[in-house]
Amino acid sequence: MIVRTIETPTHGRVLVEDRGADRFLVGFHGYAESAETNLEQLETIPGIAGWNVASVQALHPFYTRSGSIVASWMTSLDRELAIADNVAYVRQVVEALGSPRTLVFLGFSQGATMAARAAAYSANPAGLILLGGDVPDEIRDDPAAVLPPMLLARGVRDEWYTDEKFKKDLNSLQGRTRVTPLVFEGGHEWTDEFRVAAAGFLGTVV
Repeated sequence: MIVRTIETPTHGRVLVEDRGADRFLVGFHGYAESAETNLEQLETIPGIAGWNVASVQALHPFYTRSGSIVASWMTSLDRELAIADNVAYVRQVVEALGSPRTLVFLGFSQGATMAARAAAYSANPAGLILLGGDVPDEIRDDPAAVLPPMLLARGVRDEWYTDEKFKKDLNSLQGRTRVTPLVFEGGHEWTDEFRVAAAGFLGTVV
């Protein structure tokens, strides 16, 4: 059997709240979430009214058992091709946003890994916020991959982004960029403590 991969155009969805600001916060949702879910969370960050906000939907939608449409960034199948497709997708998203003066990426869970790739390979952001998700191996092991100042956050009861993964990321990023670590009361989720920390971080990159 011969396996061939075929390149083909596809379309992604981006939800945008354009308030006429010169700065954009661009969000990436977690597995089995949607751009709508992510946008709702982004809008709960204190002071976000001073930012334009965009929420990027992953390219692989699927139905939940309840019939809702959600999406995933990738699986292990043809992973390297999926990474390349996603990075190219984010480049086009940023271009469509008008290449704002100040750009920050925020990713949750599986979307955190995608946000890290976006920051390292597809744009020149002023900041990166990762919630409940790790820095991917190809960036962690690549000394040439440049990352902006970061807020790296996990809930103390997060069973997916564990303390071990969190410390591994902190160690690998030491000396490569400025990292603000945050361990908050909670699990694999958004909390008010994280939202306040995210607002504070955004204030440092403007």
